[in-house]
Amino acid sequence: QVQLVESGGGLVQAGGSLRLSCTASGRTFSTRAMGWFRQAPGKEREFVAADSWGGGLTNYADSVKGRFTISRDNAKNTVYLQMNSLKPEDTAVYYCAASKNRVGYGEPGRYDYWGQGTQVTVSS
Repeated sequence: QVQLVESGGGLVQAGGSLRLSCTASGRTFSTRAMGWFRQAPGKEREFVAADSWGGGLTNYADSVKGRFTISRDNAKNTVYLQMNSLKPEDTAVYYCAASKNRVGYGEPGRYDYWGQGTQVTVSS
């Protein structure tokens, strides 16, 4: 099993920044691609960003392109989501996910492990 723990969420004003972290533990050698998803109240979970195994290939939702950046530190088993120019519509619970696949897909069903989520609230 793999355990994922997110941190870094909080309350920020529109235009501000936050950096989310997700640290993996357990059988981390079984995971490859990492992703971030979010879920706002009353809405379905949606893809935010993903990082494929091997480096260099990232994937972003159109709504966050140019504002969010996903990165990872394999030595620390940690993936990050740097969020800049935040908007009120970015308010959601953000989830980290790990996949046994090498490619970071945008579909939640492609991921095998999930964190508990961290709340991000952007005030206008």
